[in-house]
Amino acid sequence: MSWLALVVLSLGSLALRSLGPVLAGGRPLPPRVRALTELLPPALLAALVAVQALEGDGGIVVDARVPALAAAAIAVWFRAPFLVVVLVGVAVAAGLRALGVG
Repeated sequence: MSWLALVVLSLGSLALRSLGPVLAGGRPLPPRVRALTELLPPALLAALVAVQALEGDGGIVVDARVPALAAAAIAVWFRAPFLVVVLVGVAVAAGLRALGVG
């Protein structure tokens, strides 16, 4: 990619991100729109996690990452601290890989 393309795309991204506050003009969002925008970050994060956990070789791959993600999700369900959630996922993935799964 050329530097010119990089600069043009960066400026386009900046202009697009600046458009929202300019158009809103300090007006409060309607309650329905505000509720929708509050739901977007968790949905996007879940989608990113799913893509990272299941993607491989151009398709869906089920390996040690999937049970590790499930174990981490169970730890979250039980309201474990973040570090414990990460360690549970790492331990499950490492254990399964040591056993030759994934």
